Amino acid sequence: MAPRTVGIVGARGYTGAELVRLVAGHPGLSLSFLVSRELAGQPVRDHVSGYDGPLCFENAGPDELLTRGTDAVVLAMPNEKSRDWVTAVETSAPGTVLVDLSADHRFGGWVYGLPERHRDQLRGARRIANPGCYATAMQLALGPLVGELAGPAQCFGVSGWSGAGTTPSDRNDPDKLRDNLMPYALTGHVHEREVTRHLGHPVEFLPHVAPHFRGITLTANAHVRAPVTVAALRERYRAVYDPEPLVHVVDDPPWVSRIAGHHGAEVGGFAVSADGLRVVVVCTLDNLLKGAATQAVQNLNLAFGLDEHVGIPWDLS
Repeated sequence: MAPRTVGIVGARGYTGAELVRLVAGHPGLSLSFLVSRELAGQPVRDHVSGYDGPLCFENAGPDELLTRGTDAVVLAMPNEKSRDWVTAVETSAPGTVLVDLSADHRFGGWVYGLPERHRDQLRGARRIANPGCYATAMQLALGPLVGELAGPAQCFGVSGWSGAGTTPSDRNDPDKLRDNLMPYALTGHVHEREVTRHLGHPVEFLPHVAPHFRGITLTANAHVRAPVTVAALRERYRAVYDPEPLVHVVDDPPWVSRIAGHHGAEVGGFAVSADGLRVVVVCTLDNLLKGAATQAVQNLNLAFGLDEHVGIPWDLS
């Protein structure tokens, strides 16, 4: 079978660069076009390390680019910017797979793209909403406890500043972040609402930005209905995640420095209160990879009927 073609809109960002590398190295996918208004006409290899192909960035719209018969388009755009592409695909190329990395379609209508929880719905899907990076970590941390939770779960998250994107702001300014930890959006964060919806259980989320470039540490604190031990908690998580190549259960609290640059997630650091009714679980992942680009490739694989993990290095031991 010929490789499926994939176009990326918003290819100049940090996640876009990771997607370029992953798709270019994938045995069942090939790059069709890469859209960047700022870098239009420039060779991609001059901006994306590890890519040595012939493509240049383009500044063209969907009406022109969809005439190439692309099999899939990944929208790596800010929130509320995908409308023109979605409308064009629905009108002129409805069979094209769309994977949206923004929050625009995570709350209904599209298949929610967290494979470890929604794999069956993702097989053959044509409209996929990639989860948020923090939302992925929260759901991996809390998912095995759904149905056992009592009251809202609290999640304290710390991300590297690449999670704030390339548009300049206080949250991606290395000088302002040096020796600092910056809290923001402490109530009502979109990932708080996203996880509450998809877990079916209320979550309270406290996000922070740290001086490192990439990687998330997410500490989930929750109360359960019946007492549990650390051993039982660990066994529950191993039963859920041992079959998952990209989720590794570890005993000690995972470190973000260990996960940065890798495609999987680590879940561990299990702790239980003396009465057994309060549990703490830590999840780490790379916000640009399992939190975005790697997950998008998992979703493309499932949409095309490929092995979910083909083209993704299983490099976490």
